[in-house]
Amino acid sequence: MQTRSFSSIDLALGEIDKAIKTLSTPARSSRAVPGVPDGQILPPAQRAESGRLMRVNHAGEVAAQALYQGQAFTSRDPTIAAAMRHAAAEEVDHLAWCETRLRELRCRPSLLNPLWYAGSFAIGALAGALGRRGGLGFVAETERQVESHLRGHVERLGDSDGRSRAILEQMTRDETQHGAQATSLGGKELPYPVAAAMRLASRFMTHGSYWL
Repeated sequence: MQTRSFSSIDLALGEIDKAIKTLSTPARSSRAVPGVPDGQILPPAQRAESGRLMRVNHAGEVAAQALYQGQAFTSRDPTIAAAMRHAAAEEVDHLAWCETRLRELRCRPSLLNPLWYAGSFAIGALAGALGRRGGLGFVAETERQVESHLRGHVERLGDSDGRSRAILEQMTRDETQHGAQATSLGGKELPYPVAAAMRLASRFMTHGSYWL
């Protein structure tokens, strides 16, 4: 059977299609949303704060999709490209959970999500040119930064919003496992400019998404 060859235009259109679906189509999870909705009515101030924090986390999952797709797009190693697409698929659960919680809190997603997607895709594409060990190191660094970010949000939520806390705690466990797997497969520490760019983009996204 002859394998179809895709042109650069075909591949670019495919990435645009993925971006549109991520930004406009509700995600579907393969696992149930963590935590049990108990009908708790949060005070207005707490609901607003929980909504802003979950909006930040939703934006982070949008960015994660772009990071992995960008790396898969430029990677010269078919194994790494496939691993990045698999990682993006696993992160869909987190995207769907955050979307669900945002609806429950009557909070909208970030208006800046298209910007976060575009910027993260560019960073992922840069990492994709680093080769196999650099690609795995990129996964490990991404998960390490996300894990730290999630733990901070769990602390900020405290015990006042059990549903959001349960979601973030499960996401933290998943990210820890993903990062450890990438490191065990040979991921190396990223060059300082790439890791710094990731941290800077993360801070910019966190502050922007909290308010917008």
